[in-house]
Amino acid sequence: MINKIVLSMASLRLLSGSLEIIAALLMLRLNQIDKALMVNTGLAMVGPLVLLTTTTLGLVGIAEKLSYGKMLWVLVGVSCIFIGILKK
Repeated sequence: MINKIVLSMASLRLLSGSLEIIAALLMLRLNQIDKALMVNTGLAMVGPLVLLTTTTLGLVGIAEKLSYGKMLWVLVGVSCIFIGILKK
């Protein structure tokens, strides 16, 4: 039987991947740089949200197996990823 948290994480990733494919097809259909850039900008907001959500689900799933120290290191790592993404 599939774990519910793993199923949720995989479903979010499938949804995210589907959005990426739809966006690429939309860019091709629009065939204009400015409109394609707008579609791409929308995707740039979805990506980090999906990353944060799937990471949160995973952490909830293993929270009882991790010590507080290890959980803190995981949160520091995720924070570093977001700082790296958002820093200009």
